[in-house]
Amino acid sequence: MVGMDTTAYTGLDALTHLIEAYTNRFAHPLVDLYALEGIALCARFLPRAVLNPNDAEAREAMSRASLYGGLCLGPVNTAAVHALAYPLGGEFHLPHGLSNAVLLPAVFRFNAEASPERHADVARALGAAAQPTTLATALAGAVQLEQLTRDCGIDTNLTHHGIDRSTVPHLAAAAITVQRLLRNNPRDITQSDAEAIYAQCFTS
Repeated sequence: MVGMDTTAYTGLDALTHLIEAYTNRFAHPLVDLYALEGIALCARFLPRAVLNPNDAEAREAMSRASLYGGLCLGPVNTAAVHALAYPLGGEFHLPHGLSNAVLLPAVFRFNAEASPERHADVARALGAAAQPTTLATALAGAVQLEQLTRDCGIDTNLTHHGIDRSTVPHLAAAAITVQRLLRNNPRDITQSDAEAIYAQCFTS
């Protein structure tokens, strides 16, 4: 039986694929269909799959969501979340899905200002209620992502995973070299931007 952590990490990785495809600078209308449906499936079924490994309906739904995420990767690919996740995995050996889960809300907030309409679509697919403005709705999506991660039992404080705040400049310098993914991001990211995003992933 797949463990709870593995289910959570792989499910959140699939969710990141879907979100980064939909909000991508090179988003495609056909890929959008898979992405939004997959996001909605993750929001509804991932916590169920994590908390009850025998929930066949939830696991089947997450299998579809993962497939949709895979179908998004070829034509569109991922963006800044994955670029910033690579140093966490490569140098500190955090599981890839955990690295994505840690970074996703902060990157989502950063990117929402560049494409609020797309991020609001994602927020609604995640179950966020409409807010007075498109940007406010988009930012509500980051709150939904944080809650979803908590519902899956994931600790997103990098300090608790053995990483010190002093590593932030080094992490940012490594991430900024992953231009093959950063070029897909809806908003340009400088090294100082990357440092600010990583800094949000440490809480006292």
